[in-house]
Amino acid sequence: MAFENSTLPSIRCWTHASCAQNGLLNISFVRSDISGLLIVAHGSTVNPDSSAPTLAHAAEIRRRKIFAAVECAFWKEEPSLRDALFLFDPESIREVYVVPNFISEGYFTQTVVPRELELSGRITTRSNGQVWKYCEPVGNHPAMTESLLKRAREVAPGIDPAETSLLIVAHGTDLNENSAVAAKREAEKIRALGKYAAVLNVYMEEPPLVSDWRKLTETPNVVVVPFFISDGLHSYEDIPVLLGIASSHPEPRKLSGSKDPAAKPLSNFTGSLDSARDDIGPSRGEIFRRNPYKIDGRSLFYAPSIGTDPGFAEIIIEQAFAAKS
Repeated sequence: MAFENSTLPSIRCWTHASCAQNGLLNISFVRSDISGLLIVAHGSTVNPDSSAPTLAHAAEIRRRKIFAAVECAFWKEEPSLRDALFLFDPESIREVYVVPNFISEGYFTQTVVPRELELSGRITTRSNGQVWKYCEPVGNHPAMTESLLKRAREVAPGIDPAETSLLIVAHGTDLNENSAVAAKREAEKIRALGKYAAVLNVYMEEPPLVSDWRKLTETPNVVVVPFFISDGLHSYEDIPVLLGIASSHPEPRKLSGSKDPAAKPLSNFTGSLDSARDDIGPSRGEIFRRNPYKIDGRSLFYAPSIGTDPGFAEIIIEQAFAAKS
């Protein structure tokens, strides 16, 4: 996509063809006093960490002063998606770019967000003349591939990829079949690079199941990267249980709170998930710091969710730029 010249600083581009030699993408989205950015995300009623990455990305974008206003709205937190209709003054903000901070083009991006924001399509003109432009979700950005590879390198430094299987974990759901497409697409792209001995897209709720990782892989090293926006109950608790690494934590205690009511039960786990969570240590983040986990003579490396990478702020900006053209 071509952009006009701009006086703004260049934005780092990770995987666009024009950036193959670590080049920079010149952004033409000149700072406008009439444009606003709305970042929408899922959020959680029981896990404050769910919204943390989205809020952090918004703060970084706000710091860059590209948009006249930058706001966030959530499905399960405040401000709600419905509240977002009133976050931008129509007298001063004449256009609003809505970027879904979601990994996949699925149920929430195609059904929930348009319904709650009263969007009629990619471009919606309100009765007050304010124009809302609905952008692609962050998970559709080509930078996802390099983000996943970067996260895998960070969690398992010095490990030979030729002796390593890379597992990209997504939720999987029957609400919308597209929810599994993003993980499959990224696994295929990384597999084509020929860096890892094996690259698999696995799921919590549908085959191939992450709980079957021992049968699915044969390498001495296994790197698991959750393909999620934030580190929530899935990455802190559910996936570790399915991987069999939760019980390796010392000082077990019961975590307060219950599972997000919007989440489906883990159909592939036959034990009691609540009892298994008793094994999780006092610090949720500790689950990512105890790598590698030694299981059956193999080394398993477990990474934080991909959406916690600070580089997602740039991806959000670029998704808005794409809608402006």
